Amino acid sequence: MNEELTERLRAAAEAHQPDRARILARVERGMSGAPARHRERSGARPWPRVALASLTAVGTLAVGGFAVAAIVQSPPARPDISATPAAPSAPSVPSASETPSPAPSAPATGGPTTPDRSSSTSPGPAASGGASSARPGGAHVQDGPLSSTGSLDAHSNAYWAQSNITLKATQPLTALTVELRIVQTGAVQSTGSWRTLPADDFTVTVQQEGGAVVYRWILKPGRTVPAGQHVFAGQYNHAAGEREVKQDGYRIDANALRGALSVWGDFAQTR
Repeated sequence: MNEELTERLRAAAEAHQPDRARILARVERGMSGAPARHRERSGARPWPRVALASLTAVGTLAVGGFAVAAIVQSPPARPDISATPAAPSAPSVPSASETPSPAPSAPATGGPTTPDRSSSTSPGPAASGGASSARPGGAHVQDGPLSSTGSLDAHSNAYWAQSNITLKATQPLTALTVELRIVQTGAVQSTGSWRTLPADDFTVTVQQEGGAVVYRWILKPGRTVPAGQHVFAGQYNHAAGEREVKQDGYRIDANALRGALSVWGDFAQTR
């Protein structure tokens, strides 16, 4: 049943008014116009029939009113609308961020340039040829255009020391290996190194060899050391007391215009 029909039925039900006067007139006519013989023949009193007719009329009107009211009050059927709720999406989990490792601190330096970055792996021999170990005993501090000296730095103290190697070249050097050997006399441990020449020109190693801490600076292929005075220094802790330098030594191997050059010496000089 559509909405238009429902509205019409509702309006009809609301507009319906029982004609009470007509119903009462019919009841009165029924009571006054009934034949006497019919009443005498049946022997029944007339009021039960009048009451029955009234009840029938009222019942018919009541049933009709209830039917219209039921139709009007019934709401129209609504179509089923099914909706499936969307499943909530899982929250995204942030990826873990990698935390960078802190940069290592630079070793302590006492020289005028940045410290050397040393490697624990010993590189191959220099172009000038393999140098013999820088051991004490004798000295050869001059070889043509190359000369050298060794000294204990004035800033050394009872727990820490710096050994300096100073070389002088009157000609450019096309190959160079500088070796510093600090004998282990107790608690000797490297704390750094430096040189006055550019750091990128050299491969640097510091390692324990034969009871000594050995520093090596090797000129990289294709690089050149200009003529002049240059310093190489090794720094280290040691057992308490004045550093004994008699057994420490150095050696320098180089190439110049005249060919291979070598010098060596110790640190026996007083401060």
